[in-house]
Amino acid sequence: MRKLSWKKIVAGVFWLFAGIGTIVLFGAAMQKKGQKLCVDIRIEITSNNKHLFIDEKEVLDILNNYTSVKGRPLHEINLRAMEAIVEKNPWVQNAEMYVDNNQVLQVRISEREPVARVFTLQGNSFYLDSGALRLPLSEKLSARVPVFTGFPSDKEQLAKPDSELLGSIVKLSSYVLADSFWMAQVAQIDISSQTGFTIVPVIGDQTIVFGSIENMDQKFRKLYTFYRKAWLQNGINTYEKLDLQYDNQLVAVRRGTAKAMVDSLKAMELLKGMLVNNQINSADSSTADSGKKIVWAKSIIDSIGKTRIMKPAEKANSVAGKNNKTGVKPLSKGIKPTQQSKQEKKSDSNDKPKQPKAVMDKNTKE
Repeated sequence: MRKLSWKKIVAGVFWLFAGIGTIVLFGAAMQKKGQKLCVDIRIEITSNNKHLFIDEKEVLDILNNYTSVKGRPLHEINLRAMEAIVEKNPWVQNAEMYVDNNQVLQVRISEREPVARVFTLQGNSFYLDSGALRLPLSEKLSARVPVFTGFPSDKEQLAKPDSELLGSIVKLSSYVLADSFWMAQVAQIDISSQTGFTIVPVIGDQTIVFGSIENMDQKFRKLYTFYRKAWLQNGINTYEKLDLQYDNQLVAVRRGTAKAMVDSLKAMELLKGMLVNNQINSADSSTADSGKKIVWAKSIIDSIGKTRIMKPAEKANSVAGKNNKTGVKPLSKGIKPTQQSKQEKKSDSNDKPKQPKAVMDKNTKE
């Protein structure tokens, strides 16, 4: 077995005592530092917003309510516990604390960023951050974020569909926030269980049926293209409804067309109800009048179903066509009062009582 050199043994012993000495000195330094007092507290809050929803005073109040920090020995300050206390504030996303060489407690706080404000059906409202966490309103200021109305619940524990709806709200609102044009154009977004989301624009008197957030980027591009082309040609208030729920197309409903369609549908429903009642009554009655009513109601329903709702331009053209028939004389020529048409003379002659023809007897003739 090979013997170890005395030089290696001395070097190993030296490094062993050096390590022990370093640990002892480090422990003594830490103990000495722990005996020192905290001389000050410095708080730094980082946020993407221009205005903060939580300020330094609120953070100091949180720390002082937990324990008095300033003037306290450093070894008695529990940094981990204070970080957990500060992070209980809903507007605090992350909190980090440490003591520097000048015995100053450094507090670094990251504030949550609101991306949407949601109003519930019960009349309450709250903010949402990028992680779909509900945030309370602030008495100091309000965030300039997209507004959503009609959220179905304000309970603390939400059902799965409501939680998924919050996630959809965050995605849609984040898209609007990232684009300055949509941020200026979108006034509010209504939540509907049937159609998903409906956008109410700032400029333009119409509703925009957006639907779900599927193909969200494509829907906004279609709407932007419509703004650039259709509105410049037809005017901003020509349409009362824009539907983006269909693939590769945007359905625009002209103003007044939707009301006419609704009125026709109401009329059809009313006549169908009359038809059912007449059929029931005809089963108990043998009169022919009830059968005539049934036939009449069916004919009206068929005519309403076949009626095509004309656009305003088409109506104007049809009226102009009727007025420009060749048999109608222009109004500028007029008709002389002394003249009378053949039809009028004929009508006058028909109105006079006819005189009976005289019947002569052969015997009276001489």
